[in-house]
Amino acid sequence: MDDLRRRARKLLCVRKQLILLLTPLVLLPLVFCMPPKEGRCLYVVLLMAVFWCTEALPLAVTAMLPVCLFPTLGVLPSNKVCPQYFLETNFLFLSGLVMASAIEEWGLHRRIALKVLQIVGVKPAWLILGMMITSSFLSMWLSNTATTAMMLPIASAILESLFGDLASLKEKCKVHSPAEGEVKMCVLPSEPCEKQILTMEDGRDVLEKLDTRTPEEVRRESEYQLKVWKGFLICIPYAASIGGTATLTGTAPNLILVGQLKSYFPECDLINFGSWFLFAFPLMVLFLFLGWIWIAFLYGGINTRMCVNKQDERAAAEAKAQAVIDEDYKKLGPLSFAERAIAFFFVIFALLLFTRDPKFVTGWSIFFTKGYVSDAVTGIIITTILFFFPSQKPSLRWWFDPKAPNTPYVPLLSWKKAQDSVPWNIILLLGGGFAMAKGCEESGLAAWIGGHLQPLAEVPPPVAVMLITAFLASFTEFASNTATIIIFLPVLAELAIRVSVHPFYFMIPATVGCSFAFMLPVSTPPNSIAFASGHLEVTDMVKTGVVMNILGVVCVSLAMNTWGQLMFDLNSYPDWARPLNVSTVAHVLTTLSTSTLPP
Repeated sequence: MDDLRRRARKLLCVRKQLILLLTPLVLLPLVFCMPPKEGRCLYVVLLMAVFWCTEALPLAVTAMLPVCLFPTLGVLPSNKVCPQYFLETNFLFLSGLVMASAIEEWGLHRRIALKVLQIVGVKPAWLILGMMITSSFLSMWLSNTATTAMMLPIASAILESLFGDLASLKEKCKVHSPAEGEVKMCVLPSEPCEKQILTMEDGRDVLEKLDTRTPEEVRRESEYQLKVWKGFLICIPYAASIGGTATLTGTAPNLILVGQLKSYFPECDLINFGSWFLFAFPLMVLFLFLGWIWIAFLYGGINTRMCVNKQDERAAAEAKAQAVIDEDYKKLGPLSFAERAIAFFFVIFALLLFTRDPKFVTGWSIFFTKGYVSDAVTGIIITTILFFFPSQKPSLRWWFDPKAPNTPYVPLLSWKKAQDSVPWNIILLLGGGFAMAKGCEESGLAAWIGGHLQPLAEVPPPVAVMLITAFLASFTEFASNTATIIIFLPVLAELAIRVSVHPFYFMIPATVGCSFAFMLPVSTPPNSIAFASGHLEVTDMVKTGVVMNILGVVCVSLAMNTWGQLMFDLNSYPDWARPLNVSTVAHVLTTLSTSTLPP
């Protein structure tokens, strides 16, 4: 038995190397058992899927495999594969990342976060809501990981002001009521914690105040406070994941949807920054509200205890927490010229993207040649300005004052900062997804898979929406959401064509569902960051995440069958989704046949 355990440990140590060696051999029969091009393309797709899900290779390295495998296997020439790695969708993503770098460089995101927390107050239920609103708003523009990493220290500082030190709080949760015949004693910390000092009245000693509370009361109150603490920590990564779905640049799967739509349906121009925001923002708000109710209910209960003043000592602790927020905000000082400039360009960036072609009204893109100006053009124009716009207020007096110091010119953003902040591996991952989609389309693999999915035509579309969202939300608990959507979007596109359902009806729920990974610490980087604090357990995330996933499925289904149907006309099958417009082809054939008939 010991020998088996030793061998198992050795296998575990080299599991990635074994996957790299054995997977190509196990999948090799596909090349010979299927039609030539389809089989070779499926071989590459499954190989990449296994490597992505197991992370046997770094995700970005796996994403580059089509560059070498598609040409060598005869699936796609390299001059068609390589351009997929920097489509205009990648430039839109890059512009969003550069804007986020500038916001982080000058601390504007921290000012926004503290201001929102000042507004909502520090009563636990409202503070949880404030944390979720702030995290979701920031993650619409920044990365989910950066948002979580910034918000968690702020949350910890506020919680320490409300409840004191976490270690002593955990100790007080272990206090038990004395058994019969035992001497009843109060459990006192070696030093009074911050909350105890705050609750002193008229100079009374802390010991006198504690004498009025039994150990059981101390334990119950500490358990309640610990639950609220967990609620604070868990709401931030969840809100960051939800907020990223509201904008195209908020998370990578949204951009992959746009890129693959352009690959499969070149005539489809319904999804852009503005139209996606109109659909996804109400969905985000609805899910965020329901998620807040669930988290507040699970970690403390939605009642007057959480929402309004009920006890003087709790009110005093809340006043201290409010003072911490106010003090942190005061330390930031007045808005600097750089912060005002970044805020201005950020607003212009969002407005221009939103109004370029919002579909419900005429956008400013009509002033240019149709099809020439895209969201990527808009994003790059604004972000380019950041590299030369000054971070200090220009002054004409400087030119004429010989005593003025010759300080070096500092722009709002340097290339070094942008280079360090931009996750280039994600851009390669996007490119790998677009290359895979192109290979599936050109090789005929997508059509081959769609032909084998014909039995799914019997499933009613509303039920299919719920099943697709639930499946993708579950699958992405164990795999990268970017890799997941890359694998499944081509299949869903072909399925929609085969069953004559609007492609958006399957592809949008899948895209949004990929961001709903709430149950495990390894599901997303934000979950991992919150779990790494050491104050959450896996069971906390599982019991909270299961209901969050269900709420997400319900919200997506509701959105697709209400305002989504009105916006995208989901009840009818669009002409742009027909690979060859049947009516046009029939008309051309009829014209040709009549023109060749003898008079």
